[in-house]
Amino acid sequence: MATQESGQQQPGTNRGRRAVLGAAVLGAGAAAIGLPGVARAEARHGHGHGGGGYKSLPKPTVVAHRGASGYRPEHTLGAYQLALDMGAHVIEQDVVPTKDGHLVCRHENDITATTDVAAHPEFASRKTTKSVDGASLTGWFTEDFTLAELKTLRAKERIPGTRRNNTLYDGRWAVPTLEEVFRWAEKEGRKRGREIWLHIETKHPTYFRKLGLGLEEPLAKLLRRYGRHTKNSPNFLQSFEPSSIQRLAKLVSAPRVVLLSGAKTRPWDFVEAGDPRTVADLITPKGLRWMAGYAQGIGPTLDLVIPRTSDGALGAPTTLVEDAHAARLILHPYTMRNENTFLPVDFRKGADPSAYGDAFGAFKAYFETGIDGIFSDNCDTALLAAADFVND
Repeated sequence: MATQESGQQQPGTNRGRRAVLGAAVLGAGAAAIGLPGVARAEARHGHGHGGGGYKSLPKPTVVAHRGASGYRPEHTLGAYQLALDMGAHVIEQDVVPTKDGHLVCRHENDITATTDVAAHPEFASRKTTKSVDGASLTGWFTEDFTLAELKTLRAKERIPGTRRNNTLYDGRWAVPTLEEVFRWAEKEGRKRGREIWLHIETKHPTYFRKLGLGLEEPLAKLLRRYGRHTKNSPNFLQSFEPSSIQRLAKLVSAPRVVLLSGAKTRPWDFVEAGDPRTVADLITPKGLRWMAGYAQGIGPTLDLVIPRTSDGALGAPTTLVEDAHAARLILHPYTMRNENTFLPVDFRKGADPSAYGDAFGAFKAYFETGIDGIFSDNCDTALLAAADFVND
């Protein structure tokens, strides 16, 4: 399935239709803050999880970036659970392999900043320097640990200087395997009477394939084992490397999304293959049509949707949303965070970079471009912003 139905919301669609599509968002946002009438709204609109595939998800779709990572250490069962309890429509997992081939949920294979590995003297000798996708990194890496060894570590907050409150939960959770997440999603789905949507990213797939630890085949095997491999399965598969998505398209039918970094960058698989194209080439109408041949959506950085000016403020929107929709691709751009340090300059408040700025204003600006969803570390804020938007 390479294309999207012609009913896809387009920029400039009337507010009434947006309100109908987004009614489930309102129910989820209200659930996150305990407003009355949520059960009736979810029953009426199915919370966007009625088994009709990704087209049935609410618009705008709120994707919990690495779980509720604004409030808990990222990629832990605690972060995933909180995101689900807050009402997130989709919850993201990044996957990397262990030495013995298990897929675990970490944003990077370098686990120095997200686990307590440095406090384990038995692993001191495993600290090393590696080149990962052209970047020199010194630390500890998942591919040098068996799953049993990795399970002796505990997760911690990645950016404690910005999210000091999150350090309260350091050490509370282990590093989860993707299979554990699937089992958790099954359990929560039975409890809630609906499917639990996931957004699964293959990290550094070319790098790992060279190590004999290809990601796509074990991922596809797990997807089939848990019935998440069909075109209507409740998960997206995503990668910054188009070849990884093309490989997955041959293995499973689950919906697929190509992630896109800055316009001047090149996907690492392009670098390895000598393909001269940049992201700027991929977001042209021709490039979008090419991606639509094997994917159902794109996940661009927000700066590709609305670039920032030289002083860091939001500029004028590009034509990416319109062009992608013309190619029948959905857009789930990344990443909105509440803190000043991550927001455009014109939405910051006060001098403290860790304090919250005008996140609602920034969300509104992005939603007005017609994007289909958004990744956010603060899914409760995103849900309320989406409810504001569809009811405006």
